[in-house]
Amino acid sequence: MIELTKDKRERAIAVGVAAGHTRKVQAEEYLDELVLLADTAGADIVHKILQSKDRIDPTYYIGKGKVEEITQRAEEDDISLIIFDDDLSPAQVRNLEKTINRKIVDRSGLILDIFASRARTNEARTQVELAQLQYMLPRLTRMWTHFSKQLGGIGTRGPGETQIETDRRMIRERISHLKERLEKIATQRSTQRKGRKEYHNVSLVGYTNVGKSTLLNTLSNSNVFVENRLFATLDATTRLVDLDASTKVLVTDTVGFIRKLPHHLIASFKSTLEECCTSSISLTRKWRNISK
Repeated sequence: MIELTKDKRERAIAVGVAAGHTRKVQAEEYLDELVLLADTAGADIVHKILQSKDRIDPTYYIGKGKVEEITQRAEEDDISLIIFDDDLSPAQVRNLEKTINRKIVDRSGLILDIFASRARTNEARTQVELAQLQYMLPRLTRMWTHFSKQLGGIGTRGPGETQIETDRRMIRERISHLKERLEKIATQRSTQRKGRKEYHNVSLVGYTNVGKSTLLNTLSNSNVFVENRLFATLDATTRLVDLDASTKVLVTDTVGFIRKLPHHLIASFKSTLEECCTSSISLTRKWRNISK
């Protein structure tokens, strides 16, 4: 995976497309969210580019004219990273990298980078690794293309395809192992919940960075990590809260959601979804003003 979180923040361009049924206003909101995600990952967005098209370009995702514009801006403003607000196909990434000559990251790649740097618990790390491998599997061909270019022709001709198949088999085996591990973790969590039946369970559910962790700290007088960034925390945290002398409840701070979460990353939010299903009460964004 491409790591964006570094001591030196990267200068980047955020790119989006309003195509099909997506209205321009909505696409602008998605692009603004992408800027916040980039900030969490460690990148500073220097330019935002939004193009309106009838359909997504199968070759570059954006039009060729926009590709030329981005190439020029990247050269003029010392840009090292181009972030796209949708998932790109391996062919689109290859074409964009060849033309722009800069690192290309799509929305899923950016979110996975954040997840990898923010996950702390065994469950969260396992879910993130599983999502990374599932994301990586169809992109192995492009990775091996870059590898052969770096090393040259002699010694890299022929066995490349064999190595790709070997890597695919290893990744599939690892994916199967991670799924089994997550099933065991889910069973353990279910057992833990049974031991908490004497208490009512309350889940704090909502958009990332609306103040769920801050509210939990206020209610429980605890010190859960808080930061003014998207996905500051990725792990569900539970605290015992005394409502009065005779009433206690378990309050869980869940992983926040975003507007445009790629479908194949839903598994990374499984713990949050499970907490919502098993809670006596779920407090959504309606309580946002309470935390202020």
